[in-house]
Amino acid sequence: MHEAEDYRAKVLFVDDEENILKSLKRLLMEEEIDILTANSGEEGLELLHSTPDIGLIVSDQRMPGLTGAEFLLQSRDIAPDALRIMLTGYADINATIDAINKGGAFRYISKPWDDEDMIRTVRDAVRQCRLISQNKRLSALVKQQNEELKEWNSNLKSRVLEQTAAIRVRSNELHELNEKLKKNYENCLAAFSGLVELRDRETENHSRNVAQLSVMVAGKLNLSTEEIEMIKVAALLHDIGKIGIPDNLLRWDAGGMTPNDLNEYRQHAVRGQAAIDSIEDLRPAGLLIRHHHENFDGSGFPDLLAKGEIPLGSRIIALADYSDRLFVRNRSDNAIEMTLKMVKEELGRKFDPDLFPLMEKSFQETYEKHSAKTGMTMMELQPKELREGMLLARDVRSGTGLLLLGAGERLDFTNISALRRFYDIDPPKKGILVRVQSNS
Repeated sequence: MHEAEDYRAKVLFVDDEENILKSLKRLLMEEEIDILTANSGEEGLELLHSTPDIGLIVSDQRMPGLTGAEFLLQSRDIAPDALRIMLTGYADINATIDAINKGGAFRYISKPWDDEDMIRTVRDAVRQCRLISQNKRLSALVKQQNEELKEWNSNLKSRVLEQTAAIRVRSNELHELNEKLKKNYENCLAAFSGLVELRDRETENHSRNVAQLSVMVAGKLNLSTEEIEMIKVAALLHDIGKIGIPDNLLRWDAGGMTPNDLNEYRQHAVRGQAAIDSIEDLRPAGLLIRHHHENFDGSGFPDLLAKGEIPLGSRIIALADYSDRLFVRNRSDNAIEMTLKMVKEELGRKFDPDLFPLMEKSFQETYEKHSAKTGMTMMELQPKELREGMLLARDVRSGTGLLLLGAGERLDFTNISALRRFYDIDPPKKGILVRVQSNS
């Protein structure tokens, strides 16, 4: 039930005639009010002092001692919010006006009164008392809420600053965690591709070279960051399916294989897709791995796709894969030119002709590191002697043959620290061959 419905007005009747007070009590006994009575203005003031929540005062004008007008005037100091009604005869009209002007009388009722008019007047006054009570309650509530709001606002700035600082700290922690996860992810991919290369020592650093070439070509096609990243991942892992095939089938030479050997070899693309399919985020890369041996004319494997049916990433990886293998096997002084010439001969049959112009310059830029470096000296150093900025002159492998860093890699604080750790865990027999400027 609402407070407005619970409100019960206290009404004070003041008259020096006891029979009038009794008459008023009988008349209003059915009303939802609490009736108090006083036989004089002085007694009425005492009641007002002892009962501060009186909402309505009804006073006669003609009383010994304090008149009604005087009583109402003094009652304003004690109960300023109480409503006031004057009971008066016609002859006291001047006193009534004075009570209205000075005592703040709400209404006046002429004697003798009409019962219905008295009841109606009291009811109207009680309704007004209820509104006044509600207004006081709401005003107090608003004041309290304003004080709370003021206090809250005064502390808002410091709270916001504290929360902002906490959010910034959390954001930095999440950023560091994301960077760590990203680095671990990249290290896992590098480790997987290194395991594949352990099976075939003649193709050292092959997966990294293919990934580098593929990313350069994909970048020139203005592919999205997500597409380029997926092509990079697929290029690093494109030969992961070879882990399960016999050693004698590692090198692709269809002319020297039996039909069974050829069928076994061709399964490695499908196995490569299956090997990473359980990792949901790598499934798009698995599709590229499956089709990186499809030929542009439809003569490849495993699904005999042709032209645009072959995923673009697979077409890029196929071109980079073939080019790197040719270059590694070609040890002549003009290996770059010879490799590109042999690749051109396969355009339209094995490879997408539109991709070659994009790959040609990227290939030259990538494999110039294998050419002689003028103005530089090669030195074999131990990990503790390495310095940032040095260039690796040959691949660095652990004692058990795991590729740690490839030739041409520029040393920085991170990879120097990693090399020192691996030399403690799985030390190679040789030092680390680096190129440095002759005057350094």
